[in-house]
Amino acid sequence: MLDAAKARVATTRKARSEPLSDKDVHGLLKQVDEVVIAKGKSARTVPAKDVTLGDLRGPTGNFRAPMMRIGRRLLVGFHEESLRAELGAR
Repeated sequence: MLDAAKARVATTRKARSEPLSDKDVHGLLKQVDEVVIAKGKSARTVPAKDVTLGDLRGPTGNFRAPMMRIGRRLLVGFHEESLRAELGAR
């Protein structure tokens, strides 16, 4: 999907071998205005200032993956419709 949209990936990180720390995620939240949180087949958009680290964790306690910063928006978890909409808007 990223290749088809000709999206440029600046940084990649493997969630299992290089998990994000709380400090890493706080840093990401400071760089964005909105967070799109995907859980199952649904996604909700929340202002970044209202997001807690718990909102971004999955059932195992780890941060949901993938986590992608696109401009001033952070997409957390995989939700195909949100990703397509964001890539189409660029």
